[in-house]
Amino acid sequence: MEAKTILSIKDVRVVFEDGFVALGGVSIDIKENEFVTLLGPSGCGKTTLLRCIGGFEKPNSGEILYKGENIIPLPPYKRHVNTVFQRYALFPHLNVAQNVAFGPDLRGEDKKKTAAEVSRLLALVGLAGFEKRKIASLSGGQQQRVAIARALINKPAVLLLDEPLGALDLKIRREMQIELKRIQRESGITFIFVTHDQEEALTMSDRIAVMQAGQIQQLGTPEDIYNEPLTAFVADFIGDSDIMPGMMVRDRLVRFLGWEFPCIDEGFGENADVDIVLRPEDVKLKPADDETAFGPLGVVESLLFKGVHYEMRVRCGESVVIVHSTHARQVGTRVKLTVAPEDIQVMHKSESSDAVLKKHAARAK
Repeated sequence: MEAKTILSIKDVRVVFEDGFVALGGVSIDIKENEFVTLLGPSGCGKTTLLRCIGGFEKPNSGEILYKGENIIPLPPYKRHVNTVFQRYALFPHLNVAQNVAFGPDLRGEDKKKTAAEVSRLLALVGLAGFEKRKIASLSGGQQQRVAIARALINKPAVLLLDEPLGALDLKIRREMQIELKRIQRESGITFIFVTHDQEEALTMSDRIAVMQAGQIQQLGTPEDIYNEPLTAFVADFIGDSDIMPGMMVRDRLVRFLGWEFPCIDEGFGENADVDIVLRPEDVKLKPADDETAFGPLGVVESLLFKGVHYEMRVRCGESVVIVHSTHARQVGTRVKLTVAPEDIQVMHKSESSDAVLKKHAARAK
C-alpha cells in the first residue's frame, strides 16, 4: 500500500524585504514515514523552506498543508512538527534526562510516564544509561542524539533537521548518517533533513529535492538523482561528473569529444545542442592501439591515488575528462576513452548550463 501524503507544500513563495526571492513558488508532497532531504548550496532556499514548515518564517503566498489542513496561520508550538537545529540548544544546567524531559515537564505531564519514555528514547538513540550525565561531558555526536530524543519525546508527526551534522568531525558525521536513518525507520516519523552535503543526502534519503535559486531543480530517489540528473546544475552538484557540450545527431546517436557515440536517449530532435554528463567511474581507458576499442584518443595529464581508486585527468583535444579507475595509467600514456551507451546522460540545455560548462571548461586550461 502506498504511503499517504502527510505534508503538502503548494506554490510557497518567500520574498525578503530587500526584494530577494528566497523561494520562488516551491511545491512538494512528503509522505508518512519518509526521509526527505532538501539539498543545495548556501542561499538556495532550503533552510527558508524548513523554517516555513516549522512556523519560523511566514510565506508571502502559497499553502503548507498538514493532512489537508493549512498550517501557515498556526504558531510553531501548535504544529505537529519539531525542529533539531545545527546548534542543539541543550540546557547545560540540566542533565541528559532532564533535557529530554523538558517538553513533557513544561506541560505538566506524569513524571513516571515521562521517565519511562525518556529511557526508551535514550535507548533508541544509543544513549541508554546516560540519564544522569552532564551535557558538557558529552561529545558532539552524543549531544546531537540528546537533541533528537528531546524532539522525539514531543511525538511530532514530522521532524525537521537543519544541518544537524555540520558541527561534527568527518568520522562521527558518517556514523551519525547511519544512526539517523535507523532512528527515523524505528521511530516511524517523517524526517525532513536540510544539508549542502551530497554524501549525507545520498546516504540517508528516501528522496532528495535538489534546490537552486529558490526552486526545486529535481526531486527523486538518490539513484535517480545520481544516475539521471535532469539539468547540468544537478549533475554538477551531485557527485563527481564530466559535463560538456554535445550534439544529438539523431535518436540514439550523440556527438561529443569529436566522436559519435551510440546512446539510449531519444526525442531530442536532429542536430540539437545538448549537454552531456559522464560519471568518472563510467569512463573506461583502453590502450591507444586497441583496435577493438571504440572512442576518441586522449593523453593522461595527471594521476592521483585516492585510496579506493585512481583519479586521472585525460586530455582529449580541447577538453579534459576526469576518469576514476582501479587501474592506473601513467602520465603521458596515450589511451582510448570508451563509454557504454547506457552510461551517457544526455540533457536539454538549461539556464544553468552556461555557468556549469564554463566551470568545467576552465578545468581544461
